[in-house]
Amino acid sequence: MSNSSSVSEFLLLGFADTRELQLLHFGLFLGIYLAALLGNGLILTAVACDHRLHIPMYIFLLNLALIDLGCISTTLPKAMANSLWDTRAISYQGCAAQVFFFVFLFGAEYSFLTVMAYDRYIAICKPLHYGSLLGSRACAKMAASAWGSGFLTAVLHTANTFSLPLCQGNAVDQFFCEIPHILKLSCSDSYLREVGALVFSVYLGFGCFVFIVMSYVQIFRVVLRMPSVQGRHKAFSTCLPHLVVVSLFLSTVVFAHLKPPSISSPSLDVVVAVLYSVVPPAVNPLIYSMRNQELKDALRKLMP
Repeated sequence: MSNSSSVSEFLLLGFADTRELQLLHFGLFLGIYLAALLGNGLILTAVACDHRLHIPMYIFLLNLALIDLGCISTTLPKAMANSLWDTRAISYQGCAAQVFFFVFLFGAEYSFLTVMAYDRYIAICKPLHYGSLLGSRACAKMAASAWGSGFLTAVLHTANTFSLPLCQGNAVDQFFCEIPHILKLSCSDSYLREVGALVFSVYLGFGCFVFIVMSYVQIFRVVLRMPSVQGRHKAFSTCLPHLVVVSLFLSTVVFAHLKPPSISSPSLDVVVAVLYSVVPPAVNPLIYSMRNQELKDALRKLMP
């Protein structure tokens, strides 16, 4: 039997056993990581440098790009290093840091997606009040609340998770330190406090989901009543990227944590974890820039 004080490192799940496959995984994830850095970096630069984009929608998008950069940088570099150097180890402090930053950034991203739904609701349903309801002070408060909610959630979960005694070894069945897999290493019945924190987070997340759904119900009601086909098309175009990003975010997270035990396996768990922790930060910039002419114009100005 051992407890958390005697665990100096954890062993993460490797992507492959053979050297060739390890190097293949390293190359694949390096390409995804560089694409995420480039895409999100371009959005950060475009929004920061183009004064025409200094409006709430793009300020929130800038925050989302910053979060995506942090989220993918929390998990992928360590996984790539382990594949490159043929190791599985991560220090106890490194694992705690991964859990903290991943929960922090993941919670902040969900909060910003909720705020962005509110932004679209005001822009389409109450356009005459947009300036008063979403002024610079209101935007700053919403952004601070989104970051703050992620930070408090991360502190709560990290403190609860790493205060538990660990009695089941130190092998984590995932390519990064994820709370459910760390809880499997804890002593029986000692994880109930963290389960309570998870239930609280689920209720909070469900509240955000209901808010997003209700916002879009109102948006669709207003858009479908528009007499102009061009006006309807423009309104849907501004909402579509956000809807796609929210759908990708929620579908992968829900499937990862609520999939039936009968289909669960270590390999499937890794694939699903990649889908919700690695893929969205890489494709979100593409989704947001694909049908946004203002952002496209700003990005073109950055090109030599």
